[in-house]
Amino acid sequence: MHPLDDRPGPGPLLTPGDLLGPADVVAPTLLGCWVVTDRHEGTVAVRLTEVEAYSGGGADPASHSHRGRTPRTEVMFGPPGRLYVYFSYGVHWCANVVVGPDGEGAAVLLRAGEVVAGEEVARSRRPASSSVRDLARGPARLTSALAIGPDDRGVDLLDPAGAVRLHRGRPVTSVTAGPRVGISRAVDLPWRFTETGAATVSAFRPGTRSRAGRGQGPAAGQDVTP
Repeated sequence: MHPLDDRPGPGPLLTPGDLLGPADVVAPTLLGCWVVTDRHEGTVAVRLTEVEAYSGGGADPASHSHRGRTPRTEVMFGPPGRLYVYFSYGVHWCANVVVGPDGEGAAVLLRAGEVVAGEEVARSRRPASSSVRDLARGPARLTSALAIGPDDRGVDLLDPAGAVRLHRGRPVTSVTAGPRVGISRAVDLPWRFTETGAATVSAFRPGTRSRAGRGQGPAAGQDVTP
């Protein structure tokens, strides 16, 4: 268990109201929250240490929703609290929490976390991981450890009876903001948020700059702890 978590399990589920703000405002508040999955092998919980914001309304050229609704992106348009799952590079699944009001098309990518429950189950899903630190260190590893896949697209993370749930955790004490990983547009927006110093944060991989223009906001790596 993370040393800041002084209780044996996750807190209450988040509510839609917790997720109604802009993606870059909601994203850092998800650090420290727990994603919990119940499968036939057992329950696994991951405490989030790294996330990325992707805004809606057509304003973020790096977002899947930038060009509007498609069969793939329909889930991104709400309601908040739904799970948006997509296949990346034809290799692995990525998981996102839909945020903002209905119709906005915003989401927060779950990039990395710490396995805080169900370690043996997570290890059985990720036998190549050399340490517990690496079990959910990166978006593909996170979905693999939690057994999140295409059948989970659109599930309600705020449903207490759901097999995938998003719970409150103890707030992190320090948050660092920097550029998002591996994108080619809006590369300067500091919308990747990490728990400062967390061992489970994934390595940064810059994207290739396009002509989309420079983003606005804090400098990369700036501490944005409330």
